Amino acid sequence: MWKWSVLSVSVLLGQKWDTLAVIETAYGTMRLQLYRQTPLHRANFLKLAKEGFFDGTTFHRVVPGFVIQGGDPNSKDSDPSNDGMGGPGYTIPAEIRPELKHIRGAVGAARLGDNINPSRASNGSQFYIVVAEQGTPFLDGSYTVFGQVIEGIEVADKIVAVERDGRDRPLQNISMKVRLERHKIKALLKRYGHVYRL
Repeated sequence: MWKWSVLSVSVLLGQKWDTLAVIETAYGTMRLQLYRQTPLHRANFLKLAKEGFFDGTTFHRVVPGFVIQGGDPNSKDSDPSNDGMGGPGYTIPAEIRPELKHIRGAVGAARLGDNINPSRASNGSQFYIVVAEQGTPFLDGSYTVFGQVIEGIEVADKIVAVERDGRDRPLQNISMKVRLERHKIKALLKRYGHVYRL
C-alpha cells in the first residue's frame, strides 16, 4: 500500500487533474493510472494513445499466471509471425524506480534482453500487464513499471485465459482501442482509494 510522503502531498497540492488511459476490448474495459514518477514513459503512452496508435493493435501474448502483452503495430497486419517484433521506431530510456513494483495489475514496458540491450531501454509502444496473483517480483529492477490497472483487472484475467498457440499468441485476435480520460485527482482518490497512487 502506498504511504503518504512530503513528495506525494506536494504532488497532490500542485496537480489537480490526472489523465487515465482507458483500454477497451471485447472482454471489457480497463482503466490505467500512468505514473508521474516515470515521466518519459507516461508522456509517450499518452502521446501514442492520443494519436490512436494503439487502436487496432492486439494483446498478442498471453501467459497464464504471468502477463498479457500488447501494443505492437505489427499485430495489425495479417502476419501473426511478426507479432512482438514491432514498435514505433524508437526506444525509451529505462525509468526503473525501486518503489514501483511488479504487483498484480502493474503496467510495464516490454524490451529486448540484456544481452543486446544492456541499458534496458524500453520498446516505444509494447507494454504488459501483470496478472499473477502474487505479482512478478523477479522482474523488479529489470523492467520499467510505469502504471497500474486501477479498474478492470478482471478483464486481463479473461484475456489471459483465452486459447493460445505454442507461442502464447491468442488463436483469435484480441484487439484494443485506447482512449484518454481526464479526472480531478480528488475524485480519483475518492473512487479508487489507495489503489490510485500519488
